Amino acid sequence: MRNLLVLAVVGVVAQLIDGSLGMAYGVTSSTLLLATGIAPAAASAAVHFSEIGTTLVSGFSHHKLGNVDWRTVSIIAVPGGIGAFAGATFLSSIPGDTAKPWVAGLLLALGAYVVWRFLALGGRRPQFHGKLSAAFLAPLGVVAGLMDAIGGGGWGPVGTTSLLSSGRLEPRKVVGSIDTSEFVVAVGGSLGFLFALGSQGINFAYAGALLVGGVIAAPFAAWLVKHLPARVLGVAAGGLIVLTNTDTIVTALGGEGAIEIVAAAVVGVVWVSLIGWAVKQERLARAMERESAAEGEAVTV
Repeated sequence: MRNLLVLAVVGVVAQLIDGSLGMAYGVTSSTLLLATGIAPAAASAAVHFSEIGTTLVSGFSHHKLGNVDWRTVSIIAVPGGIGAFAGATFLSSIPGDTAKPWVAGLLLALGAYVVWRFLALGGRRPQFHGKLSAAFLAPLGVVAGLMDAIGGGGWGPVGTTSLLSSGRLEPRKVVGSIDTSEFVVAVGGSLGFLFALGSQGINFAYAGALLVGGVIAAPFAAWLVKHLPARVLGVAAGGLIVLTNTDTIVTALGGEGAIEIVAAAVVGVVWVSLIGWAVKQERLARAMERESAAEGEAVTV
């Protein structure tokens, strides 16, 4: 019973992060399940089954608050579900640990780019132009869905990172669209695990505990992302990408114990500092807008 309560709390925290930054529900939940000794495939299966409910509630909440770009969802969701089904079905034969450091390196680079892009604005407000092409979104969905099933989390880190780095969709709609389309990914992954493992290989109690916590947090997370400024949200999301992938790379290079802690601490301090800088820049941008509006009123008078 205690384990289920802990998992419910983890579900709340993971969904707050995922629903406001577009990633980390799967990574956070899978990490805890793996730490308890559950096999990777069984852990990922429990997470995906819980996500069927959390992503449904999260997607509805994002839609009600205007955080969803339905064109993006309509293109990326089905390929994501197909990728997740394939990844779940062949998880036991795919050397996911071998590819993980390379994927982490790519995501870290993209995360750093996202942070730089939003910090380089100075006093200007972020601008988003153009549309994401189907030729970009469909393959992205397949790859992100595949990584999500193999690693127990990856739809958000791959999808959110790629969409943010494109500069064509504002952060709140990136997060809302990724969270909404993840419902199809969760269904695809769950069906794949059910096919590969059978119902006996899935701990539905763990999935249910994660689901309860995630459903509770989903509406608040959707509200939070709507009210966070694009600049601050972009820096926070990019920094989270860098932080979560730094540990993977350090571990792959042989770093353990104190080295992992120091690396995470350094990146964490830099991340928090950059968020603070982004907040200052946002205040500067708003002050400039107020001054401009005041000058315009003075000229009119």
